[in-house]
Amino acid sequence: MKKLLLIDGHSILNRAFYGLPDLTNTEGIHTNAVLGFLNILMKLVEEEKPTHLCVAFDVKQPTFRHLTFPEYKGTRKPMPEELRMQVPLMKEMLQAMGVSIVERGGYEADDIIGTLSRRGVQEDFVVTIVSGDRDLLQLATEDIQVRIPKTKQGGTTIENYYAKDVEERYGVNPIEFIDLKGLMGDTADNIPGVPGIGEKTATKIIQEYHSIENAFEHLEDIKPNKAKQNLETYYDQAILSKSLATIKLDCELDLELSDTAITSFYTDEAYKMCKRLEFKTLLKRFQGTTGKELDLQIEVVRDLATAELVFQEAMKEKCAGVALVTGEAKEVIALGICTDGALCKLLLCNAMIQENFICERLAVLMKSCCHVCVLDLKRFLPYVSVCEQDKGITDLGLEAYLLNPMNDTYGYDDLARDFLGMTIPSKSELAGKELPTMMTIEEEHMQKAVAYEAVIAYLTQKPLQEAIEQNELKMLYDTVELPTVYALYDMERNGIRVDKQALQEYGESLKERISELEQEITALAGHAFNINSPKQLGEVLFEELGLPEGRKTKTGYSTNAEVLEKLAPDYPIAAHILEYRQLTKLKSTYADGLVQVIREDGRIHGTFNQTITATGRISSTEPNLQNIPMRTPLGRAIRKVFIPEDGYVFVDADYSQIELRVLAHVANDQVMIQAFHDGLDIHTKTASDVFHVSMEDVTALQRRNAKAVNFGIVYGISAFGLSRDLQISRKEAADYITSYFESFPSIKRFLDQTVEQAKRDGMVRTICNRIRPIPELQSSNYVQKSFGERVAMNSPIQGSAADIIKIAMVRVNKRLKRECPEAKLVLQIHDELLIEAKKEDQDMVMRIVKEEMMHAIELQVPLEVDIHAGTDWLEAK
Repeated sequence: MKKLLLIDGHSILNRAFYGLPDLTNTEGIHTNAVLGFLNILMKLVEEEKPTHLCVAFDVKQPTFRHLTFPEYKGTRKPMPEELRMQVPLMKEMLQAMGVSIVERGGYEADDIIGTLSRRGVQEDFVVTIVSGDRDLLQLATEDIQVRIPKTKQGGTTIENYYAKDVEERYGVNPIEFIDLKGLMGDTADNIPGVPGIGEKTATKIIQEYHSIENAFEHLEDIKPNKAKQNLETYYDQAILSKSLATIKLDCELDLELSDTAITSFYTDEAYKMCKRLEFKTLLKRFQGTTGKELDLQIEVVRDLATAELVFQEAMKEKCAGVALVTGEAKEVIALGICTDGALCKLLLCNAMIQENFICERLAVLMKSCCHVCVLDLKRFLPYVSVCEQDKGITDLGLEAYLLNPMNDTYGYDDLARDFLGMTIPSKSELAGKELPTMMTIEEEHMQKAVAYEAVIAYLTQKPLQEAIEQNELKMLYDTVELPTVYALYDMERNGIRVDKQALQEYGESLKERISELEQEITALAGHAFNINSPKQLGEVLFEELGLPEGRKTKTGYSTNAEVLEKLAPDYPIAAHILEYRQLTKLKSTYADGLVQVIREDGRIHGTFNQTITATGRISSTEPNLQNIPMRTPLGRAIRKVFIPEDGYVFVDADYSQIELRVLAHVANDQVMIQAFHDGLDIHTKTASDVFHVSMEDVTALQRRNAKAVNFGIVYGISAFGLSRDLQISRKEAADYITSYFESFPSIKRFLDQTVEQAKRDGMVRTICNRIRPIPELQSSNYVQKSFGERVAMNSPIQGSAADIIKIAMVRVNKRLKRECPEAKLVLQIHDELLIEAKKEDQDMVMRIVKEEMMHAIELQVPLEVDIHAGTDWLEAK
């Protein structure tokens, strides 16, 4: 049996948007409407089991109906920006799933659906229509069912209508439903109908006379009298309203119903989009639906003799995939080794096979001729004595990251999907929770997770290596990324010392100031309220106090930092709230948060992540030590609690204007290059050129504005963004940018060429050839596309700066180990390195650090380094 499912795209997307709370993924993309739409779609497909599927969209909003009665005050609201941005995303997802999409200028979605529904019946399809718009009930027949979804608080119910159901619910048949709409009108669709005739009266009239025309023929019999008078006065309007409510059934469409046949929704492209949009529940639907099958085999080893034999045999092989599992106390639980196909030999730690044995033999294996492949090398380093010189080790997760830094994760399931065309369950999907929490290695799910990781490491080694070479990333991997693994591990192991008492005193000082601010804010409000509640805060500011800038969103008034910063100069309560938020964050994140992660050695051993950011920058978690605030005195004061060991000092080295130097180099701008060679203050030089004054006459304000332009250009700033940052008019900001590009024409040319090249290639590269894909450039959404253009301008610059600091960090770390082994690299914060050194070694360390950072890479401009020493981090900075 052929079954056709027709979906009203905008209608269902709109209902999904208002039915689910606002959701955003890690990229900041709103996703609730798309997720809700997909949930409805999957529910319908499971229930209807269609063979054919088509989604119809209106070409634009508003439709022609809004323009018919310009004087009629309809109540349709403009589409919220958060929803509008999801329309192209929804279409992209449907296309990735292989779903037919139809949209045609001059026709609304319901006209397209009406035409396809009638064509479906003619071609012997069973037809189901899905829309939130009850206008489509006129299409219901004995053969065509209309389904109306209602979504609320994450749940979806659906009302079903054949012709008999319409008559039972509304008292009129589907054709008469059009006349009912003509009389009643519809403010949402800007259809006025007949004033004074509501649903009850309209239903009674149509039940008796069956059409507006026939009712008019019996005008004298119409009751009540007011309805008769209004129908006589507004008859022409009623007929036009009926015409507008009537769905077309004969649209000219370039589509054959055979083109809408369903194949499989679970494509690789759809899987990638679900991963990107972080639809975790939907991802489970992909298991076993796409790609090749993996006949996983597990050989469990529990005795020492067999375990020894496994290692000996592995050392004779060319390649081995290895997976290491540790427990909550960081103890080794098991080791998986794969040297052949889909077979994993799983060594379980027990009384016979102890942790020391596994670690020692694994280190020997990694130093042998066997090419050992793992998914996260840094995770192995606490357990095996290997170093950067041991060349037979490959970090496949790192290689996958270089090939596509846009992915969220690089687990074995991601590698299987991207490089083997396989869809297999992830660790968390196998266990239903993060591993190894609440699990033992004796459990089947745990064993499968280890085996999958080892087997996929073995199977993806070759395709990954080929992809790395084809994309010219081998040099970046060998000389920058792999050595960085060892440097980051050293930093994590070294940790940074914290003065716990000073940290607690700092927390108390914050607590006192927060309490003062609470009293001042509630006094200005006139009553106590929850300052941390955006809803209550919005009501206080914009309803009770009547402050300007009140902008209501779906969840209430916006009270974000941008809104408050506009209000702060004129309204003390806004300034106090900004400070309150800053201090409460400082207290919770740092004063309270850092105390919890100080270990027994008095140091914080954070985690440094290498595969998180798309630009190649290192990120820091558990805790985030790269986000220590520096703008306010109280924010800077947190650095005072970070101290070196007794008898040691901190040496802090920071690249000076690294991104502007990279920009001058890649743009080959001779004016800026010469300014850097001459040692000029680049912001003063820029102000001089942009404002056409001598460098001696540049004012502090002009330099500050030039600095904003300099760094704004690096990030592809617009006139709107610059005007907001500098609190000037948009025209003034546009003039600044124009003058800047006139002064530095090569930079303008470089940025334009980079965007054009990115549109052609779909990506940009750094000086070291790092890839940054930019899928947003292909978007039909203006906001997304503009974002992509800014990313294209910035990524080669920010990414190159990230490459340079990694090279410097690796070289500094190596040289300190050779020449001053008691000095320790303890932190990398974007363009800054922090080293803990003995007081007597301070000068040597400063010389080593400066030399290695200045010569990390050769550019057309010198790399300048600001370097200082101190007895705490603030003093060293």
